[in-house]
Amino acid sequence: MATAVEAPQQYKQPSRKGKRAWRKNVDVSEIQEGLETVREEVINGGIVAEKPSEALFTLDTTGSTAIQKAYNKIHKPLKSDQILAQRSAVPAVDSRKRSGVTDGVVEPSSKRRKANGLSHREYERLKNIAYGGETVHKDVIKADGTPAHDPWEDVVEQPDPRFSYLEKPKKVRAPRTLNEAPISLAAGAKRIPAVKRPNAGISYNPSFQDWDQLLTEEGAKEVEAEKKRLKEAEEERVRLERIAAAQDERDDIQTEDESSWEGFESQYEGEEWLTKRRPERKTQAERNKVKRRKEAERQAKWDAQMKKRAHQALQIKSIARQVEARERAKAEAKVQARESSSDGIDDRVLRRRKLGNASLPEPPLELVLPDELQDSLRLLKPEGNLLKDRFRSILVRGKVETRKPIQQAKKARRSYTEKWTYKDFKIPTS
Repeated sequence: MATAVEAPQQYKQPSRKGKRAWRKNVDVSEIQEGLETVREEVINGGIVAEKPSEALFTLDTTGSTAIQKAYNKIHKPLKSDQILAQRSAVPAVDSRKRSGVTDGVVEPSSKRRKANGLSHREYERLKNIAYGGETVHKDVIKADGTPAHDPWEDVVEQPDPRFSYLEKPKKVRAPRTLNEAPISLAAGAKRIPAVKRPNAGISYNPSFQDWDQLLTEEGAKEVEAEKKRLKEAEEERVRLERIAAAQDERDDIQTEDESSWEGFESQYEGEEWLTKRRPERKTQAERNKVKRRKEAERQAKWDAQMKKRAHQALQIKSIARQVEARERAKAEAKVQARESSSDGIDDRVLRRRKLGNASLPEPPLELVLPDELQDSLRLLKPEGNLLKDRFRSILVRGKVETRKPIQQAKKARRSYTEKWTYKDFKIPTS
């Protein structure tokens, strides 16, 4: 058997004053034995101190069969116990009487039970408890007093005197437009219903008059749109031609200027400038004359305004009646426009002043061409998109503002700098 390797020891030297003496005279044999023991436990399956109790011990709940056999040889059971121990695989008949099941004999009313299994007396007792009988405590709820706690009241936080110098946070205020009606994007700010009544010409089986009228209207709109597009294209072409001509003319002028021996010719060098008469200064009499004329014009304008005001003062009653009649007519026109049917309102005609820079999506063309008309429901094809239709209706009615989707949000700009704190030093003075 190999001897255990231990650290060098020098028991003859009792002094430990230096660090070298500490290393030489320290006895680590116990630590080495402990480490060897731990290594053996790891090899055998793990450290015993770290294992749970379930891994070290087992609980025997069945018992030893050999001990049971030896005990039965000495102490034999009785014959009656053996007979009772024999159990049949067929379950026994339940002799309990269930609620609602009778043996054919009608019981008197006093012994009848309710469908839920409660007797009438028990039912009445529970009913009295539920609806305030004699067994209920009367002082549970005090109806005459005020409640001690209101769960819906605003919690008022007590300010901390230590942070009294800080500014109090302001409450979030709702915008004023939250209580106002939305602004419709249709022309004339007309109120458009959420679900507009469709035109009869877009039916799957329309009448010829309705379909022909809708086809004519949509065709005229498309023709106008095409004319507008061609006109814009022509204007763009003319603009580009003008730009190119101006560029060529500028190049020619630059060439002429370079060939001129003076570099450029001044507009004051021609004969016309020499013969042109210079404007003379006005005399004081002429200035006074202009001043008197302006004063007379101002006085005449003031007199006309005062004369008109005096005339209106004489007719103030008639003017008040006219203003009242005009306001009444405007109110009636608004009511009629609000109560009128929405069949004639076209949500494609928008107001001139848009709310924002984003454009409203164009509605789809709900029209079937002559070669697309079908005479059978089986040949019909689904058209349109209900989600896009509802979304555009919400935008036109002003429920939601038109915005462009933000693909990438802007990030705050941050500047990074290097602190030169290592230069903040002081030279000690001797």
